[in-house]
Amino acid sequence: MQDLSFITSWIDSSFRSIMPGWLSTTVECLLIGVGLLLVYALLALFYIYYERKLCAAFQCRLGPNRVGPWGLLQSFADMFKMLIKEIIHLDHIDRFLFALAPYLVIIASMLAFAVLPWGNGLQIIDFNIGIFFLIAVSSIGVLGILLAGWSSNNKFTLIGSLRSGAQMVSYELSIGLSVITMVCLAGTMSVGGIVEEQADLWFIFKGHIPAIIAFVIYMIAGTAETNRGPFDLPEAESELTAGYHTEYSGMHFGFFYLAEYLNLFIVSGVATLLFFGGWMPLHIPGLDGFNHIMDYIPSVVWFIGKAILLSFVIIWFKWTFPRLRIDQLLSLEWKYLLPINLVNLVLMVLIIVYDLHF
Repeated sequence: MQDLSFITSWIDSSFRSIMPGWLSTTVECLLIGVGLLLVYALLALFYIYYERKLCAAFQCRLGPNRVGPWGLLQSFADMFKMLIKEIIHLDHIDRFLFALAPYLVIIASMLAFAVLPWGNGLQIIDFNIGIFFLIAVSSIGVLGILLAGWSSNNKFTLIGSLRSGAQMVSYELSIGLSVITMVCLAGTMSVGGIVEEQADLWFIFKGHIPAIIAFVIYMIAGTAETNRGPFDLPEAESELTAGYHTEYSGMHFGFFYLAEYLNLFIVSGVATLLFFGGWMPLHIPGLDGFNHIMDYIPSVVWFIGKAILLSFVIIWFKWTFPRLRIDQLLSLEWKYLLPINLVNLVLMVLIIVYDLHF
């Protein structure tokens, strides 16, 4: 499979040949930031259209079909409408924290976004504690949600943010344990190292039953972590208007809206990394001809395709299952998922110690 690092190396050498090292590094960081923002926006627009069409299919409707061919321009129309919406300034709120909250949510999302391995040699940051960094930065988002609910000076937003805090803190345990289970199998916390370990066979197949259990728990906990149905208690429209972002308008509301869809992609991308080889093609030991054909598919296509397919499963959850009560939601985590995860982690360690994996 072609290594795309030659592109980044060529860009780096070109800049360093015409400008000082410090300036070259600064320009490269700016280009990476602009590229991230561009991909971030395009993925959000795609996911808005993608979920609307899937939701329509589940409910025997057509979905967006007026703006552009097959409704393809509907998301762009909504984006422009959001950009020109007025930001309504409220009285009796904590103005600084109210304005800070959506930026915290976006920053957490962007930092996690930067760690994902997009392709062979196409990764923004990779170091020996990449998974630890990913878990740490993804936890910042709950602070933005709690600040949004508290600073709005509204009982509905406060209840929504408290629900979200309890939900996200609880389900982060299951996500963390599922990730640790797969890190044990990989033997490294480096994102690039985890992908390389799956060159011969993806972890979902290599790790036996513990890997499958970890994947199922991760998908359930990841759905809850992104506040999506049936775990959308913080935004329960029938009870709390719009939850923690009830008082937000204009682009401030747009930040929360964008972060929700990009967190959906991040959860799917991390599942792709840990269980389905990241950008690594499907290789089956002994089938060299098949493996050679799979290598012709670009690594970026593998990663994005797997992430979108897993996103379909999470969207399927939302439009299939009814919303849980808050006590049911927390009972599911503390009484069932967490104990199963702890036992599963021990089981994975035993499989590794006795070399029972493929």
